[in-house]
Amino acid sequence: MTSPLIEQLQTRHGYPLLDADSYDHFVYGAENVVLFFCNDPVQFPESLDVAVILPELVKAFSGRLQAAIIAQPIERELQARFRFTGWPSLVFLRNGEYLGAITGIKDWLEYRQETLRILAATPGEPPGFDLDKVCGAR
Repeated sequence: MTSPLIEQLQTRHGYPLLDADSYDHFVYGAENVVLFFCNDPVQFPESLDVAVILPELVKAFSGRLQAAIIAQPIERELQARFRFTGWPSLVFLRNGEYLGAITGIKDWLEYRQETLRILAATPGEPPGFDLDKVCGAR
């Protein structure tokens, strides 16, 4: 399921929708990328908020980020690779290597600060899953 706001990321802002065939070419063809994992915006309505914030975030980092939307058929596979536990998520890569992720909706200042921190990071492995978050703390 998609929405006009998410479609607008493609039509108005020119962000590609990455599938299994286009993913590698995009992430290894750009220095810094931000991947938007929105899942189903009906089930995860915060995805619509991030769809509004993402172009502003890209603009704020004036040419330092290239954005793309991840197609739903490959989201779960990539979620397991990048080990984030919530939707929506923005995953940042440098030359295809993991830098960090922002999950859920944040305020504007948090997005800017987290993106600055992430872009200053050295690429590495995604963090391990926090089983309390995945399974629910008891």
